[in-house]
Amino acid sequence: MINVIDYVPGATVLHRLNPVTKLALAAAIIVATFLAQTYAALLGLFALTLALGAYAGVLGRLGSLLKLLVPLAVAMLLLQTAFMRTGEPVFAWITIDGLATGSKACLRLLGVALPLILVLTVTKLGDLANACVEVLHVPYRYAFTFTTALRFVPVFGQEMNAIMEAQTARGVEYDTKNPLKKLRLMLPLCIPLLVSSVGKTDATALAAEQRGFYLRSRESSYKRYPLVARDRAVLAACVALIVVGALF
Repeated sequence: MINVIDYVPGATVLHRLNPVTKLALAAAIIVATFLAQTYAALLGLFALTLALGAYAGVLGRLGSLLKLLVPLAVAMLLLQTAFMRTGEPVFAWITIDGLATGSKACLRLLGVALPLILVLTVTKLGDLANACVEVLHVPYRYAFTFTTALRFVPVFGQEMNAIMEAQTARGVEYDTKNPLKKLRLMLPLCIPLLVSSVGKTDATALAAEQRGFYLRSRESSYKRYPLVARDRAVLAACVALIVVGALF
């Protein structure tokens, strides 16, 4: 089962960037998306993320995420039009101001969600943790906790699918289109999933302790992550992106 945040190998410049530089690029796109006020800037930042994904060969992963986000964006648009009633009416309760506010909120939602997924698909989680420890001086336990949580996302998804398949074999119908009924069927699955997650957490903690987790320091990593010329160029582009977002 392929997860949307699994690493996709490649030899592009985006793959070869320092993991901290990739994080800075994602952060710059997100900050610029929040600061931007015009459709041109929001659409440009969104197109930039898709272009980077196509260049790195992970556009399919971003498309899978978009399929999940588009219904949420549509719901956000409807909520914004329901609460924003100022401006010239267009249809029913929908006004010009409501459409403008809602559409920009939708673009911000899509523009904020995709960059981090893009970074995760072109970066190994081990390199991400080690680079944060070396370059950003983040304590290793925090970096390890973050990357381990990301690793557990697909594991928990597989566990949930296995439990649902077992329950389906017993006659439980999870393909119902009634959201309330489906929620009622999903709630009992939380107990076995919680028990399984606690067991995996204990096993992971025991394995980490036996391997000297508490002895790990910034100097103990055998691999180094220097910032080279291409990283500095991308960091300068990150500053430019934020400035563009603030101006437009």
